[in-house]
Amino acid sequence: MKLPDFTQTEAIKAAAEKPVWVHFGGGNLFRCFHAEIAQKLLNSGDLNAGVIVAETYDDGVVEQAYKPFNNRFLQVVMDEKGNYDKTLLASVANAIYYNRANPQGWAELKAIFENPSLQFVTMSITEKGYALADINGKLSAAAQADIAGAPDEATTNMGAIARLLLARYQAGKFPIAMVSTDNFSENGKRFADGILTIAQGWADKGTVDTAFIDYLKDPNQVSFPWSMIDRITPNPAESVATILQQSGFEDTTIIHTAKHTNIAPFGNTEATHYLVIEDSFPNGRPALEKAGVILTDRATVNDADQMKVTACLNPLHTGLAIFGSILGYTSIAAEMANPDLVALIKQLGYNEDLPVVKDPHIIDPKQFIDEVIEQRLPNKNIPDTPQRIASDTSQKLAIRYGVTLQHYLDENKDTSSLKAIPLIIAGWCRYLMAIKDDGTPFEPSRDPLLADVQPHVAAIKLGETINVHETLRPILTNRQIFPVDFDQLNLTKTIEANFAAMITGTGAVAQTLHQVVGEEK
Repeated sequence: MKLPDFTQTEAIKAAAEKPVWVHFGGGNLFRCFHAEIAQKLLNSGDLNAGVIVAETYDDGVVEQAYKPFNNRFLQVVMDEKGNYDKTLLASVANAIYYNRANPQGWAELKAIFENPSLQFVTMSITEKGYALADINGKLSAAAQADIAGAPDEATTNMGAIARLLLARYQAGKFPIAMVSTDNFSENGKRFADGILTIAQGWADKGTVDTAFIDYLKDPNQVSFPWSMIDRITPNPAESVATILQQSGFEDTTIIHTAKHTNIAPFGNTEATHYLVIEDSFPNGRPALEKAGVILTDRATVNDADQMKVTACLNPLHTGLAIFGSILGYTSIAAEMANPDLVALIKQLGYNEDLPVVKDPHIIDPKQFIDEVIEQRLPNKNIPDTPQRIASDTSQKLAIRYGVTLQHYLDENKDTSSLKAIPLIIAGWCRYLMAIKDDGTPFEPSRDPLLADVQPHVAAIKLGETINVHETLRPILTNRQIFPVDFDQLNLTKTIEANFAAMITGTGAVAQTLHQVVGEEK
């Protein structure tokens, strides 16, 4: 096991006096990736202050997974050869539950943002953490309440963080970089848009002065760098806990918080990882490149991100998650033993996504897909599940498939050869029925729009005849889920035909999968 080369108490003291790095979202991705980057920099002396973790949603994460273990945790890297490399990470200086319901944390993080030494913020709060709109595209009730109320009354993530930036502005207009490292395209733009939506609402009401808006819009004061992040980090697994117990580790109990976060004193992850960030840090930064981060310009970040998120990994992962859940799989690696599922993601990646992907030049797209299909997804040592990947799918579809489809429209490319994308879209509609291919029910993964879209298909019974067009139309034309027009793409009938085939009876999903893509190589 690798141990820190620095003294944690010194890193804690430095962060208390002169904080450098705040991270929002203290879950498994942070614990297995961002925290490792910080540890490498602390080891080398390129960073002296530990990371301050801010958790906005789940107080159980802070109270059960950080504080009892002195903010330390074990990173377990599992490669495809069966090696388990263990590192004790002690790079977290403090963990704060930043929520209006916790006045102490609410005040503590505000004071940190008022400190001029703070250089940057990173985020891993998932797509839904940025949401300010309802299913109809209008400002949600929570967002409207944030705008109507005082900054100290904010409840949305964007409102609560805008409050912190306001405090920093009022303390001295200190510069800062706000870096979204969440797994969707143009994440920096979405982060900026969310903050500015709240802030502009305050300015329009007269709650804040207009110079605050100027501050937020000036990249020399507040930047919102774009990024691409890639490291498969499943929930902590019992199989890994057992191996650790056999190796003599005592703290291996997996924690299930009241708000349904699965976390543990350890985190399990894969060896392969990428983090590409736009190099825009107006208050300076540590030498992130010494810890493996690729710093580059926005255009290159965007190309790398679109390559990964919209083409070479995430769409493949989501396709496996949807069909894996319906077919009864509980392991992504096990799915890779199904030739039809492998054919699906090969058709998707090589034949449908690659033709419209722009080469970022810092990572080769074809080699990236090769690595994903041949090494990463089949890795039996990564205890990842389709059910985890299927979470929040409604928030992902626009990015995973909509971007590629928009490229087809923009480049006037023929869509008649597309097989995998319309099959996956139909598969998600079939997934919403919550019936496995063998006819037994299953519980869909958590999704903020599940209650809105599931009723359209919930009453369908396998084998019955329905009007597929009328049934699916409210789902397929929902622009919050699918920003592209399937009619314009000439894909509506294909999606509907695939769905109709998959509800003819038990076994119909596997049969349709084989018929549509099973012969593809």
